[in-house]
Amino acid sequence: MNGIAAVLERVVSDLDLSIESAVRSGGLGVLSDAEKMEFLRLAGEAQRRLDALVVETVASVDGRPAGSGVPTFAAVFGCRNMNELLQRVLRVDATGAGRVTKAAGVVHRDVELTTGARLPARWPALREAMLDGAIGVAGMLAATDPIERTRDRIGGQDRLRADAELAACARGLGSSDPETSEEPAQPAPPATPDDLRQFAQLIATYLDPDGAAPTEAQAAQNRSLTIGRLRDGVYPIRGALLPETYGQLTLILDAQNNPKVGGAPDLGVTFRDSDEDLLDGDGDPFNSDPRAVIDPRTLAQKRHDALAFALGLAARHEDMPSLGGAAPTLVVQVEAEDFVRGTGWARVAGVDAPVPVSVAAHAACSAMIQRVLFHEGRIVAISTTDRLFNAHQRRAIVLRDKECLIPGCHVPASWCEIHHVEEHSRGGPTHTDNGVPLCWWHHRTIDHSGWEIRVVRGRPQIRGPAWWDPTQEWRAPRPLLPEWIGG
Repeated sequence: MNGIAAVLERVVSDLDLSIESAVRSGGLGVLSDAEKMEFLRLAGEAQRRLDALVVETVASVDGRPAGSGVPTFAAVFGCRNMNELLQRVLRVDATGAGRVTKAAGVVHRDVELTTGARLPARWPALREAMLDGAIGVAGMLAATDPIERTRDRIGGQDRLRADAELAACARGLGSSDPETSEEPAQPAPPATPDDLRQFAQLIATYLDPDGAAPTEAQAAQNRSLTIGRLRDGVYPIRGALLPETYGQLTLILDAQNNPKVGGAPDLGVTFRDSDEDLLDGDGDPFNSDPRAVIDPRTLAQKRHDALAFALGLAARHEDMPSLGGAAPTLVVQVEAEDFVRGTGWARVAGVDAPVPVSVAAHAACSAMIQRVLFHEGRIVAISTTDRLFNAHQRRAIVLRDKECLIPGCHVPASWCEIHHVEEHSRGGPTHTDNGVPLCWWHHRTIDHSGWEIRVVRGRPQIRGPAWWDPTQEWRAPRPLLPEWIGG
């Protein structure tokens, strides 16, 4: 056995000893909460480093040119491809094996043809973060996927700067760009994969503003709603929803399934057979334009648009249960300058990725525009003296904070309760500068959980418990956009 494998063999033996003393002998049961937390932290450190070893091993496998007659690495060991080999040797499913293979592609280093030297990886800073145990497979893919989807629309230099920013975020550091950072990066708690994904999506949105147009055209072409034949008393529905339609549907479902209203009402409907050809055929008997000259939409696209219209009506219906004290209202956020120019990106509440700014224009055409003015991140357009935050204030706070303020908790702000940072009973105003969203659990445990919140010039800051942040610094809840891309 070679020296590298021998070291890993000793690690496996040590892990076996840990399992024997901690699990089989009941040692875990006598540990204090703090000791169990430390045990979990160290297990995570070990797991991420094992991820790095597996990914780098797969990345080091050289490709065999097709037709060369040389069997592939997987074929040497009796497997059809690398995915099958990883399933067998790592004992993971196909999805898990695919994630390892994808991560290996991110860190793979090509060979320089003339010298045979290894070239830098496509994401060198994130690769080093993985080797140092800052991220595992999940973190690597979360950080790189949003930017990789832009294909070649982002230049190599911007990609490398994004790589440095994301690696710094993964390690728990501030901006690492020497051109914009005059002071050393301030330490902070390392980011979770969800944090990295959100940060990467934000960077990709600003680096690829021109990607909105082709994204919109492709999405519009792919939208559909198909209703199948009656089967076991129900009609199956298949389709693909545009982001704003999905956002409105999610709001309505949240309102109907809110525990405070006891769930959605009974349908009270008796199913019966209907003309199946009208629902599942390719033709539309009510379409007077069979060649699609006047209306180029397909039947599936027409059904999607009909659903979108119906959702808008349903949200405003008097029988629709309220959500957050008001009717389920689709909130589309867009910068004023982008709205005027008609280019760039917008955000729909409840939708993970940004949408083209035209979505905001469409919403403004058929709905009310509520202006929420920001100055240096602070909401300055709304004020109130009421004890409870009204619907307009809630929407403004949702726009600003987007989710539960506690880092790592991604409960949408529309589901959260609005917490008075300075208690109302102690004179704290019911104002957007004094309100932050907290999920049900974090709101009820904020006084004794170790998390502290304050608002400075209208911008929330948070200080976490020592296990999360040993330095006990006040920080923004999530990474800000780097200065070099206009944040």
